[in-house]
Order: sequence, then structure tokens, then C-alpha cells
Amino acid sequence: MRVHDLSVPGNLSRVSWKLSRTVLRGGTNSNVGPLLGQNTGRAKQPYCFEINAGKLFAFAGIWDRWNDGTGKVLETCSILTTTANAITSSVHNRMPVILGPESYDLWLEAGMNDVAAVSELLRPCDARLMRRYPVSSRVNTVINDDEECSRQVQLSVIQDHLFS
Repeated sequence: MRVHDLSVPGNLSRVSWKLSRTVLRGGTNSNVGPLLGQNTGRAKQPYCFEINAGKLFAFAGIWDRWNDGTGKVLETCSILTTTANAITSSVHNRMPVILGPESYDLWLEAGMNDVAAVSELLRPCDARLMRRYPVSSRVNTVINDDEECSRQVQLSVIQDHLFS
């Protein structure tokens, strides 16, 4: 399955309600949150974002099954994104839509086509429920899938001026 992200602020009318809504589990067995990089010179510094002190969470997603024109059936999935909150904005200008457990049933309701009700679910996650910390760049290699990927690291200070 191909996974994409789809930004929705101001573009909700472009989202086809014929697509099936889904929730995608956030984190891993080590409760890693969404990882984003921040440019720090030549390399990107990855960060872990936790929700509710490391509890599992869910992203809002949509999926579809379609024929690519050659007879091959493809299943695609998109994680919806929204405007960044105070915790994520210094790293990226948008963030995944994170649903609270109380919203899962409404998001997954097959007949739901009330744009106003759905719009309420697509707001940025409350920054007071989140924390961010730097992690090792080893998370950038797909074969590394263990707790070490989510272990907090100390950032080294790089002197970029000879004299300040």
C-alpha cells in the first residue's frame, strides 16, 4: 500500500467523501511518535513527538482501492495533515491530524458527510498534550526499528562564528 500525506486546511472541499476514512496507529512498540527533521546546517535533526506522555494515538487517514488503467488494482492511503501547533511549528509548518480516542467512531462512520463536524476533527492536536525531544539520526535508516530510535539524545552546540 502506498502512503501519502494530504494537507486539508482550506482544502477540505477537495477531499472526496467517496474515499474510505481510516485511523492509522501512531507510534511503534517503543511508543515513538511522529518523527520530523529540522534543518541544522547540512543534516536534519530528527525529533520524537509524544502524545499524552507516550501513549498510543491515531492519525486521521483516507484510503481507496482503484484500477491504475493497466488492470492492476492499487490500494493507496493518505495521512491527513493540518496546520502545525506550537510544539511542531519550529520543526515543520504542518503536522499529521491526530485524533483523540473519543473521535474514532465519528471519523470512521461510513455515512458521515457533515463537513463542519469533520472539520472540527481536523484541527491541530492540543500542544499541551504533546512534548518534543531530539533523537539519534539512526532513525533515518529503515533497518533500525528498536527502542534506541526513540531514545532522547543531547544536541551538541555547533559554533558557527569564530568571534561572537
